[in-house]
Amino acid sequence: MAAEILSVFEDWTEPAGAAKTLDHLTPETVAEAVSALTEAGALLPEGSPEAHHDQEIDRHWSAWAPEASFLHYATQNDYLDSEINTQEPDRAPDLAQMPPLFTTYANAPRQLLPRPRAELRIPYDQVLYGRRTHRDFTSDAVSLETLATLLCTVFGPVDFIDSGHGALYRRTSPSGGSRQEHDAYLGALNVTGLAAGWYHYNGLEHSLELLSEGLARHEAAHLCADQDWAGEAAFLVVLAARLERMSVKYHTPRCYRICLLNAGHLGQTFALTATALGLGPAQTGAFNDPLISERCRLDNAGHTPLYVLLAGHPSPSGSRRPPPASLTAFAGTPLHATR
Repeated sequence: MAAEILSVFEDWTEPAGAAKTLDHLTPETVAEAVSALTEAGALLPEGSPEAHHDQEIDRHWSAWAPEASFLHYATQNDYLDSEINTQEPDRAPDLAQMPPLFTTYANAPRQLLPRPRAELRIPYDQVLYGRRTHRDFTSDAVSLETLATLLCTVFGPVDFIDSGHGALYRRTSPSGGSRQEHDAYLGALNVTGLAAGWYHYNGLEHSLELLSEGLARHEAAHLCADQDWAGEAAFLVVLAARLERMSVKYHTPRCYRICLLNAGHLGQTFALTATALGLGPAQTGAFNDPLISERCRLDNAGHTPLYVLLAGHPSPSGSRRPPPASLTAFAGTPLHATR
């Protein structure tokens, strides 16, 4: 009944007008429902501050509504919710239910990666200001040593810490609660000494576990929402969140936001490290979730892809490189917001 009554108030409507539309209900029933729904915040009086705020939300979020706006506002301050707090969201996880720190595919063929690291001593300012997103790559293969250095630096453990309830490990990127919920899956296209296919990077062993053989450039592009440039990279890295590593300790839905932020941290470290190694990094959030999950042997439920990172040798010239901003471009660009 509440949903039916709310549907009548899609536009500004007086309760008496709503009662005429809902003629199978008595005016008293409609008035009582309107009062209850207004008190609950599901209906807003026209001209009220709450209605104005609601209209501002609609103006800014309508392109992404309802999914993105619901996630954003439903998880605001959810850690302050009394009902959630009664579940003790930060209590020590049950050790019997603790997910393993590392994912492994015990029966998969594995290739141990070289331990000597490629050179990473380029000055920080050169790396930081030299980092660009690349969409044009040469056909030169990336060496296995370079790939191994990149994977180890970005996704391997730096050290182990005592959380008070067992060991956790740290990476070169920040991670909420050191939960390290993201696993790295490699789609190899053009790497010296590595057959094309899909692999899981085992950070504890510093090895690659073969999941499926074969990966063509047209397939890589298709997996990345038919972006042709993605098929020209030397390899892809899929960041897949094993959600139980986070949710076993943090029960508030807001922590899904943290999973997304953690993926971004890893993506930035990937881009900077690739730049320091002389590679051209790229990243995309546009990909076919079910197909990538299938290729990486993810269930797309508790183990789901969130981000795709790519790299290859950058082409010194390319049609996809954006030109510098001209005076004409600046002339049509508002630079200051008036408040």
